[in-house]
Amino acid sequence: MSPPAGAQTLTSRCAALFAAYQAGDRASLDRLVQELSPLLWQVVRAQGADSHLAEDVVQVAWLTLLHKADTVRDPQAVVAWMITTSRREAWRAVRQSGTSRQVDDPETAMAVIPAPLADRPDVQAELTEQQRLLWQHLHKLPDRCRQLLRVVATFDRPDYTELSEALGIPKGSIGPTRGRCLAKLRQALQEDPAWEGVADGR
Repeated sequence: MSPPAGAQTLTSRCAALFAAYQAGDRASLDRLVQELSPLLWQVVRAQGADSHLAEDVVQVAWLTLLHKADTVRDPQAVVAWMITTSRREAWRAVRQSGTSRQVDDPETAMAVIPAPLADRPDVQAELTEQQRLLWQHLHKLPDRCRQLLRVVATFDRPDYTELSEALGIPKGSIGPTRGRCLAKLRQALQEDPAWEGVADGR
């Protein structure tokens, strides 16, 4: 069972997939994991988990859903349920392990090569350099900006309720915060001669 054509937000897509899973379509669970795991990763990282601990926490969250799927009566609530579960598990795991979030590296950054360009060898090297420079400047932004821009870049039409719940940012502040963060990133890139050279193909 596929999400209906009108399911534009992450919540709607995940709700349709979860409803299909509850109805017996086991393949829908795999697609649900693909849809939602990137957001859960950001939620867990925001609690201070390093990359290795984050993987464990997200996995535990999915196992918890498997065991308690029948308790989620409204499929529309599955995203919020998973965010809450992941945040609580991350807080517990970080407290027990005594670890804290390490500096992200480009392999875990959300600077993803656009799909139409991914298979073009003639532009891969240039895109790799662009990604490296983009990540360097993204990493210099305030933590809230990094989290917000990575999540926004990851999803097709996430709604502000999802972002507010995931990142702990008031819903009414997301738009203005996103605008300010993008402006800071744009200014930093414009002031970097290396970025100008890559963008011009030099």
